[in-house]
Amino acid sequence: MDLGIQGKVALVFGAGGGLGSAIAKTLAAEGAELVVADIDEASALATANSIVSEGGKATELRWDLADLSSIDRHVSTIERLCGKVDILVNNTGGPPPAPVSNQDPQAWQQHFQSMVLSVIAITDRILPGMRSAGWGRIVTSTSSGVIAPIPNLGFSNALRLSLVGWSKTLAREVGRDGITSNIVLPGRIATKRITFLDEQKAKREGRTVEEVSAESTSSIPVGRYGKPEEYADAVAFLASKRATYITGSVIRVDGGLIQSI
Repeated sequence: MDLGIQGKVALVFGAGGGLGSAIAKTLAAEGAELVVADIDEASALATANSIVSEGGKATELRWDLADLSSIDRHVSTIERLCGKVDILVNNTGGPPPAPVSNQDPQAWQQHFQSMVLSVIAITDRILPGMRSAGWGRIVTSTSSGVIAPIPNLGFSNALRLSLVGWSKTLAREVGRDGITSNIVLPGRIATKRITFLDEQKAKREGRTVEEVSAESTSSIPVGRYGKPEEYADAVAFLASKRATYITGSVIRVDGGLIQSI
């Protein structure tokens, strides 16, 4: 299937590893020109080099999402080097595991700025270019916790859910401009983040990581953790010309993990 994104400029956040890297590589394989953004410059460069080694186009960019003052400068650089952004993949890092109660208000403010406000502000900066072109794709990666809150991930459950309401509202505002806005949420995808969470749970409960992982896997209907590439395929489709009539949606890539309808 031709996704129709040959030559489109795609900006992917958190593209230095895990889900972001897989998404960037998949979009590049479909012919998009990638801007690989990550707070870890070395990781971003590694992803960009991998894309280039496969014959794709990629530019790495160190980007700290907590620094809102850098947004205009970074986007202006992208527009100068690559052109306007056609595909925006909002993929932020996860906050540390923690209960939702008795947290310092400054911690809430810090995570809100890097996980939510940054996504909104970056999208607002990029939207005029999409509107002028009459085409754009905004895909925001969240977490299965926005549907079924995950124990001890209080910051993530609460803050990522606000992006669902934002994305749905945005879809109605930009639909007639040829722009779609969708949420994609991962279940248990085999990344360093999931390994870290399994390790933290094992430590809290006095069990082995293997026991925690086996218990988690047993709750997934397909019987395994997902592959980053499987998640990336879903994102790539939503970012394509083929997905013109999909907007304001929440797409689960979870192997059937979430039990609710």
